[in-house]
Amino acid sequence: MSQMPQLSACPSCEEPLESGDRFCGACGYDLSAVPERPQDNPTITMNGSVPAQGAAAGEYPERPSAPPAGAPWPAPGPADPQATAAGGPMPPEAPPAAGVRFDRRPDGHAAPPETYQTQPDHQIQPDQMQPDEYLLQAPDPRVSAEPAAPAAGAGGKVCVACRAGRVDDDGYCENCGHAQPRERDHMEQESGPIAAVSDRGLRHHRNEDAFAIGTTALPDGTPASVAIVCDGVSSATRPDDASQAASRAASEAVLAALPRGAHPQQAMHDAIVAASRAVNSLADEPATAREQAPHQNAPACTIVGAVVTSGLLIVGWVGDSRAYWVPVDRSAPPARLTEDDSWAAQMVAAGLMNEAEAYADERAHAITGWLGADAYELEPHTAAFKPDRPGVVVVCTDGLWNYAEAAEEMARVLPLDAAAHPLHSARVLVGHALDGGGHDNVTVALVPFPAVPQGAGSA
Repeated sequence: MSQMPQLSACPSCEEPLESGDRFCGACGYDLSAVPERPQDNPTITMNGSVPAQGAAAGEYPERPSAPPAGAPWPAPGPADPQATAAGGPMPPEAPPAAGVRFDRRPDGHAAPPETYQTQPDHQIQPDQMQPDEYLLQAPDPRVSAEPAAPAAGAGGKVCVACRAGRVDDDGYCENCGHAQPRERDHMEQESGPIAAVSDRGLRHHRNEDAFAIGTTALPDGTPASVAIVCDGVSSATRPDDASQAASRAASEAVLAALPRGAHPQQAMHDAIVAASRAVNSLADEPATAREQAPHQNAPACTIVGAVVTSGLLIVGWVGDSRAYWVPVDRSAPPARLTEDDSWAAQMVAAGLMNEAEAYADERAHAITGWLGADAYELEPHTAAFKPDRPGVVVVCTDGLWNYAEAAEEMARVLPLDAAAHPLHSARVLVGHALDGGGHDNVTVALVPFPAVPQGAGSA
């Protein structure tokens, strides 16, 4: 039986706790229902599948010892007997986080007026939808498109609904008053071999996800691909700003560190720290603003990222956004590369529930780790893998994996030619989530993992 973690605040109502409390004095929540988070073993040599044969769920083989500080990167070649699976120093471990965050306030009241998401069930009934959550209606065929020309000629945007009015600076049509699609409602990007797609989904009034992708080179000229995906926490203020700030800060940090010779795993760890600082800075606001809204949570988001170099795959995360491995040869098993910081994951890890029971619970998507000024502890997770075959890394928010949770399901949905056509494949994955209901924002980045050079087997 796992030992109870030392909690500083109630996971349900977030009221302070006294040391040794078994029940919350404010709401009566049974504190024994929150087990200790599972051990984070961040390095594994992957020969087509993870975990190793016979390993229990959530367990990885014992990681090899890290080389001494200052060891050169890139790591020695496969012929070098001193080569290790990770090839660099491991980031320092942090104490387990003690908090739990819900996307719906535990007291049962609605989230702040600017948010409409509902976790954990990710569903909003049609009669609960806000007016600007409905899809844009088709233009009225009785309205001529000819008046659009003067508006466009005057340098203004033309309304996508009536095709006649000019769009004002607030994003509304001056003719029919219809809200216009925002830039972040649907985003697509390609960068070298990487591609990413993000969509608002069918139920939310805005897109609170963000991504950043890019490519660079290591000091020896070896190419490296980077993908960062963030999901704003809807119960927080400005979740869209939090995800965008975190994705940009993390991507910039990794892309700057790799050419300087930093080991990719350390670069990913430092990037998550940089992302955390960027999100924390959003909470800096005048005291008067805090006095006017004393119960609002600070901006917050989750983060997951991947770095792919020749023969090495690094993932890093905080929260419940995920990374999956799908080999090009579909006869080899796929794998999930991350472990959620969530209530459900902790229940499964503690042996208190199986996955089906845990994820059916209304508390399943309560996250226990996030980036934000009110996070209890910053605990970046990183893991290093050495696949022995080509494949694709799927980096995504829960808006996608809710519709393809198991690695086998994700592999079935991912097109067979994803490594060659990542943008098309990312669109297919987003479409799969939208066809399934699109209850949340959906974001996915695909990072192809190249074929392993001849004779460069796993350590």
